[in-house]
This record gives sequence, C-alpha cells and structure tokens, in this order.
Amino acid sequence: MNKKLTIVTVLLAVVMSLPAMAQEVEVTSRQRLLEGVEGPAFYPVLNTTGDRLLFTTQDGALKYYDFADDVTTVVTRDYVAGHDACWGGDGKVYFVTQQTGEDRLVYRTGHSYDLATRETATVTEAKHGAVRAVPATRGGAMKAPGRDYASSADIGNAAWTEGSRVHVTVNGEERVFSPVDSWAGYLWASLSPDGKRVAFFAAGKGIVVIDLRGQMLAMLGNYEMPCWYNNDYLVAQNAKDDGHQFTSSQLLLLKADGTWQAELTKPASMSMQPTCGGGRIVYTTIDGLLYEMKINIHE
Repeated sequence: MNKKLTIVTVLLAVVMSLPAMAQEVEVTSRQRLLEGVEGPAFYPVLNTTGDRLLFTTQDGALKYYDFADDVTTVVTRDYVAGHDACWGGDGKVYFVTQQTGEDRLVYRTGHSYDLATRETATVTEAKHGAVRAVPATRGGAMKAPGRDYASSADIGNAAWTEGSRVHVTVNGEERVFSPVDSWAGYLWASLSPDGKRVAFFAAGKGIVVIDLRGQMLAMLGNYEMPCWYNNDYLVAQNAKDDGHQFTSSQLLLLKADGTWQAELTKPASMSMQPTCGGGRIVYTTIDGLLYEMKINIHE
C-alpha cells in the first residue's frame, strides 16, 4: 500500500511540474537602434506604450526617439545623471540636471519637458542633495530636499525608494515599507502595469516583489534594474564584476512569482540597463549600443 502511494505521489509531482518544464521564451527579433545616427547611448527608458524612448548620450545630454516618426529630439544638452529621467503618465518627461557650484558642491535641479510645445519648465530649484524624478500613473513628481514637486493635485499611483524604504502612493495615500533588511538600501522601484504590485532591488538581497500593503510576494534573485515586461514577467540585468570592471552582463526574463527564469542574452553580450513598454524590450551594451528586442513567451 505504501509503495502504491509513493508511486502515485511521484506521478502527481511529475504531472504538476510539466507546465513549468514546458515553459520557454523565444526571442523573435533583435535589432540595433539608431545605428549611424547616434553615438553611444545609455540608460534607455521606454514610455508605457513603448512608442517613445528616452536615452542619455555619452556626454550626459538627454534625448528621446519617436519610433513612429523615426525622429530623435534633444530634451536638454545639460548634464543629466544616469537614470534621472522618466516618462510621466501625462506624457511629459521629468528629469534632473546636475552641475557643480562655485563651492565645488554638486547641485541638482528638477525639470519637466512638454513634447507638444518642446518647452522645458524648472520645477525644483537647484539643491545640494538627492533629487529624483518619479513617474506616476497620471503625471510626475520630484523628490527634493526641503520641497517636493507634483505635476498636479492627483498624480495617481507611484513608487520610489529612499534609503532602505520603498514608498508607494495609492489614491493619494503614501505608504512606506521596509520588507527586507538591506544595509546599502533599495533602488529601482516600479509599479506593475496593473498597479497591483511593486518590484524593487534591495542591495545584498536582490529583486523583491511586494503588494500595495507591503506584503512580500516573491524574491526573484540577486539581479539588478528590474522592469515590468507585463503583469506576470520582469526583465532584469545580471551583471558580474571583478571589483574594478564588469566581466559579464546579460538580460534575464523573470516570472514575477519567482518560479521561473530564462536567458534573453548571453553573459558575454555585455547587455545591460533594460527597459520595457508596449511589448518592446530595449537595452544598451557596455559600449552604448542600443538594441530593441521582441519576445514570445510560451506557457
């Protein structure tokens, strides 16, 4: 009797594991972007519909590329630190410029850029200290020392990190969570497309997924720069270094519940800084070569 139960248990386990074993991802296309048009490009950021792409140049200028018009436009030629630019839910670009003052301190200034008028507005004055642009579902915000900025009274939902805390705004209510210990802090928080979960990176722990009440749902591995591909999957960077420079870097597709992952690029490709939107994945290489990738997930 015990032997029969054991056989049945093993068979059930095999059957239940078949869907996960059968799951795979197919890269259906991969192509260079802006080849021969732009020089090295870094920190790409797609908007939610995936038809426009922000990126910074080698000298720190900020530009955006319109896939439909095949046109690149300069947002600012002032220095924009990496990952200090985002798309707001209102279609505007929110970004932070950086300059060194006469006192040799670094000062950061928050701006918004209107694509329709091509006009830039300064939304926070120059401050010494951290200033970060935060995308929201109905607009954008700036978190700055002494004075925050919001594009309207109701910017919708948003997520960002400060130290070892992740902040989530839901219907105007701000919630603050520290679901995992991380002495070096959190980075790269983002809302899932349906607005029901938040993914972020905790230094020393990896990618964490929580719900809007701070309940931990999954830990996806010690990878960086997570971005939501859709409500069920994220793309992340898996980079290795020798303490001085990168030795390898690849992109991974991660299931949001932590049950599955797959390679999208090989470690030797030195691919990094992924961004997702509208079914597109865009990334750059260590040399600043921009690529667009499309995938098909078979479940």
